[in-house]
Amino acid sequence: MPILKPSQDVQPLSAFRANAAGFLDQVRATKRPLVITQHGKSAAVVLDVDEYEALVEELEVIRAIRQAKSELARGEGIAHEDVVGDLRARLER
Repeated sequence: MPILKPSQDVQPLSAFRANAAGFLDQVRATKRPLVITQHGKSAAVVLDVDEYEALVEELEVIRAIRQAKSELARGEGIAHEDVVGDLRARLER
């Protein structure tokens, strides 16, 4: 995801309301998130759909890796040789 540029990518809610279509075009074109503020505090983030999907996919991979590490630490893993043997047996069928 491209790096946020505070001078362009942080906008008050009133500006977003007045030019929502323009800000959405900006998000799509730059692929940078847009932070919307309300009463001087960050309130929401608008992301390009492709960037959002990539972020969610990356998070899913990270969670799967963490779960796998946790399972291995508890001795719940399957030995590499066993997996390879199982896959070869399935392919021979």
